Amino acid sequence: MNSTNLYYNKNLKEFARKLRKQATRAEVKLWQELLRGRQMHGYKFLRQRPVLFFIADFMCKELFLIIEVDGYTHEWEEQWALDQKRQKRLEEFGFTILRFTDEEILEDIRNVESAIEGWVLDHPPAPLRRGNP
Repeated sequence: MNSTNLYYNKNLKEFARKLRKQATRAEVKLWQELLRGRQMHGYKFLRQRPVLFFIADFMCKELFLIIEVDGYTHEWEEQWALDQKRQKRLEEFGFTILRFTDEEILEDIRNVESAIEGWVLDHPPAPLRRGNP
């Protein structure tokens, strides 16, 4: 695990593959309608990306952006606390995390799109993050 591949954790590769095959309806909708195939202003997003000791639902390496889709279990106090610890750790490594609920994605995808697009347009990648000298 190193910073050259944005803290990719190969030990989680198989688990991430399993999660991709078991995607929720909200994850599939977000992927299909907004993130797949560089639909979001030409940026490449990855699904179920192992990073550090976690698996990000969606990640854009170029933007240091992680998008999380929270189902009903994330409303439980214990899960919420774990999510906060996880988010803090990822932010310490320079990532920004945007969170959306299943309900937001399934019932109001246009608002989700506006929120992601707004963030993307307001936070262009730094030259060093693009691999430029």
